[in-house]
Amino acid sequence: MRLIVRNIHKYLSFFISVQLLLWTVSGIYFAFNKIELVRGEQYRLNNFSNIDLKEIDFKIPKTSNIEIKKRLDETIIILSSDEDTTYLDSDGVPLNKISSEMAMLIVKENTTLIPIEAEEITSPKKGSEYRGRTLPLYKVVSKNEKEKLINVYLNIYSGEVTAIRSMQWKVWDVMWGFHIMDWRERDNIDNLLLKIFSILALVSSITGILLFFRIDFKK
Repeated sequence: MRLIVRNIHKYLSFFISVQLLLWTVSGIYFAFNKIELVRGEQYRLNNFSNIDLKEIDFKIPKTSNIEIKKRLDETIIILSSDEDTTYLDSDGVPLNKISSEMAMLIVKENTTLIPIEAEEITSPKKGSEYRGRTLPLYKVVSKNEKEKLINVYLNIYSGEVTAIRSMQWKVWDVMWGFHIMDWRERDNIDNLLLKIFSILALVSSITGILLFFRIDFKK
């Protein structure tokens, strides 16, 4: 019986050794990098705006959620529900999309970054750094104080900064893909491969413990 347990542990450990190494390396990377810095929170500026509700000169329709924000110097109203999101100006008129020049100005006023160029993104892409965000978006390529490129993503109607992506985030994303064994989309933590390897790793650990303590299998 001991020989069987030893062989199970030996061959399972060899089979899953690469993935165990990737789990360990990615876990170490996660432990030594603050998620706030990975998400680029250090580049955001805490700008506070005064909003005069008297500027809103229309009857707001019924909706699940209402937000009143500033888009540069303009007061905007965001009406959202499970089905749709509507962006209105202070007169109740639907907002036009911000221009690329406005997008760059918003990045300049709301972050410590220096905007270089802006482009509109309309198509989703698996594994992209803007995944999970509602399209269309503006991608504003920017630089930090160390001349490193940082991508800033903006809601194309409200101008809200929805994501900041740096090389640190890209490394984190790759490590996350290794960790959950979803190397393409890096979002599916419910995949079959992860479940199988997790069970195999558990079996390998249990057999290793049994061998270490020299369990008397005859008893």
